[in-house]
Amino acid sequence: MIVKIRERLLRAHQAPGRQLLYFLLLPSEIHAIARIDAGESVANIMRSFTHVVSRWVREAQTLRGPVLAGPCHMELIESEAALRSELRMLAWRPVRRMQCKVAAHYPHAALRILMGSKPGEGFDARPLRSVFGESKLEARDAIRRCIRRPPTEEEWRVWELMRGLELPVTHVGSEPAKAVSKPLDAFAATLIVAGGSLRIDDALRVLEQWVIAKIHPSHSIDLHKGHSMVAVRGRALVACLAASHRLCSAASVARHFGRAKATLSEQMKACRARAEDRLIIATPLARILEESQALRTPDGQPRYRVFKRS
Repeated sequence: MIVKIRERLLRAHQAPGRQLLYFLLLPSEIHAIARIDAGESVANIMRSFTHVVSRWVREAQTLRGPVLAGPCHMELIESEAALRSELRMLAWRPVRRMQCKVAAHYPHAALRILMGSKPGEGFDARPLRSVFGESKLEARDAIRRCIRRPPTEEEWRVWELMRGLELPVTHVGSEPAKAVSKPLDAFAATLIVAGGSLRIDDALRVLEQWVIAKIHPSHSIDLHKGHSMVAVRGRALVACLAASHRLCSAASVARHFGRAKATLSEQMKACRARAEDRLIIATPLARILEESQALRTPDGQPRYRVFKRS
């Protein structure tokens, strides 16, 4: 079956305007990197591929209903650096999924063809190798350097969240957890991972601690129970940051704090009108995460300190 799926994936990219650069076939995942001309529809290519594969699986296993239960996720790779990063993650994906112990040993991926340890059998490795070097030897050495370091657990979790392989959940008070139905972008996924779980609420707590340190560094305030103007401002800033980094909606933040969405929206509008708050909202995510880490003690408890604004 996996050989048939591989051949079908290759045939789906043989038409003009399509070029398959890399593939990875796993028992529960299929990944492909391709060049697609502007006139082509990626959705149509994947639809024709998945329909045929689903029919084959139903015939072989006498199944009814959807075979590929997860949604197809498509993402534009915008730079050569992003392409190299994606290749590194896909090279190590079989190890992550416990299909092998060495990335270069997995048989159902294009990596072994790229490295020259397996014949192409219909797959042309030259387009992707040309990104890494002019000659085969130069390209293979560059690929080895690219994939030499395995991804960290944090890198995996961000990557999986961005592709819908893991889905964050919202969980407020006694309400049941609800899975977010779509993949996250890099900013939101990084915040989720920084929270230490797949819960959006934990990511919001990272923003809470950072905002408190910015606006009230002398001692702790409770953004959930506080009624002071500082607490009101703090909740609004958390909501503005969550929205700007596409972590969740203002309605989700309102539920997180147990407040009315309309009231929080008005407070967010007031924050965006203040120059000092606009500077806080515009803080790069990397800096927020770096300073948030400094706010935690070795046992993970919040620590409050003053940060000088540059």
